[in-house]
Amino acid sequence: MENTELILMALVGLALLVLGYRIKKIAFFIIWFLLGYSLMGYLMPIINDAFTDIVNNDLWQNLLPIAGGLLMALLGFSIEKICVGGIAFGLVMMITAQYFGAEMQTLAIGAVVGVVAAGAAVMLMKPAVIIATSAAGAYAITMALIAWIPGLNLDSYYWPLIIGIAALGSIIQFLTTKRVR
Repeated sequence: MENTELILMALVGLALLVLGYRIKKIAFFIIWFLLGYSLMGYLMPIINDAFTDIVNNDLWQNLLPIAGGLLMALLGFSIEKICVGGIAFGLVMMITAQYFGAEMQTLAIGAVVGVVAAGAAVMLMKPAVIIATSAAGAYAITMALIAWIPGLNLDSYYWPLIIGIAALGSIIQFLTTKRVR
């Protein structure tokens, strides 16, 4: 990603991290956009192999991930419970693919964990929204930090950064939304 994209991703991640529950609808739109954008990044090599004209066209290379993000964002914005469950599932799948790989068995295990996380998220709506938005914000901030700091080892710092940043964001959101329904 370019530096402006990283800055934008970090700012959006910060907003999700500390304001996720207060800006729930906007947060759902942003999270689903980030999920769609990231997933299109994983699909672009397959699309490039299938459609060789897209490989040489910068417009399509930039437009397809944005279109994927917008399609997912519109879906996630529309239905709250499906959105919360989908965020939990999507975050588990993105972390699985990013950290453990994209082999079929790994993705199947990640999907099972994602379904369990999605079910728990729907049952505990407010805490799930706070934790999911904090985790999504932490993921965005972590990915930006890893890109900005070249010496940062992904294997050593990925989980501590995500867990630490998400915990901090969750605490901030729980403290600032005690009376918010």
